[in-house]
Amino acid sequence: MTVSQPVHALTLLVVILTAGLLALLAAVAAGLLARWDGESLPGALLRAGTTFGATLTVLCSVIALGVATWN
Repeated sequence: MTVSQPVHALTLLVVILTAGLLALLAAVAAGLLARWDGESLPGALLRAGTTFGATLTVLCSVIALGVATWN
């Protein structure tokens, strides 16, 4: 069964937006946990940014692997 081009593009868009949302949620959780642990505001923001970047990197690599093997 072949998948049409608009369906493929829409699926990819939804997966990318979901990855961004998951990375954002992980960053917020990491920042809040760091702040509750007594870290300063700049330190908590740094930890949230690091978590966002790491999560987004992992999710983008998984998406790239899925796109490369999808056919």
